[in-house]
Amino acid sequence: MKTNKVSRLTKALLLSGLSIFATTSQALEAKQTHVAPAIDGVMDSLWKTATWQPLNHHILGDMPSAEDFSGRFKVMWDKNKIYLLAEIQDDVLFDNHPDPLNAYWDDDCLEIFIDEDRSGGEHQFNFNAFAYHVALDNQAVDIGYKTKDGQPDFMLLNDHLKSAWKRQATEPHKLIWEVALDVYDDSFDYVTTKAGTKKFNDAKPVTLTNNKELGFMLAYCDNDGSASREHFIGSVAIEPKNGDKNLGYKDAGVFAPLTLVE
Repeated sequence: MKTNKVSRLTKALLLSGLSIFATTSQALEAKQTHVAPAIDGVMDSLWKTATWQPLNHHILGDMPSAEDFSGRFKVMWDKNKIYLLAEIQDDVLFDNHPDPLNAYWDDDCLEIFIDEDRSGGEHQFNFNAFAYHVALDNQAVDIGYKTKDGQPDFMLLNDHLKSAWKRQATEPHKLIWEVALDVYDDSFDYVTTKAGTKKFNDAKPVTLTNNKELGFMLAYCDNDGSASREHFIGSVAIEPKNGDKNLGYKDAGVFAPLTLVE
């Protein structure tokens, strides 16, 4: 008699009730680079071999005009990091919260979603996947576990990536934003000490290899000066769940497959 084996993904879906993977029609490939690009907000010649990908799917707010916001991006990799270049058209750059842990999603920011093993499933309060909000001051924030009073434990993860952006001299409302990202698996962890500080474990970034498949999505929070973000636009067309398309920060199943190729 055969025993039915339930995959890790199936278990995650059964337990969480969250959406299944993004369709393969949204699949991406990242080409390998043998020279790491300088992370300086300048699109150098290394990026010529990478393919532009659109950043044009509505998640929250109104769909902006092209002058208000538009974007596209490229991805490359080497054994150590994922490299991302985003070309962003944004007529107003807005950062109203000096504290990087305070309402960071309501300021202009680049949001990078990554699932190291493309296992999918819930990740809002764990490290099954990551949702890095990269602010205009280049600080990166994600959510850890719940606090004792049940609130999200916002945390800086600046050592997971290097970020830099620069306005284009001839097009002042257009900027080039580059990121070099370490990829962590779900062994990443931390504890909060009695003093309230976070003590991270000794998890190391994974080594990336040819044909590795990750879950990936890119998004941009756009605010021109309102109390909350006016537009939230992503790289993946998300099927709404109960009318909600803002699922990326809690459901890695909506990410697109990203395959690393030579």
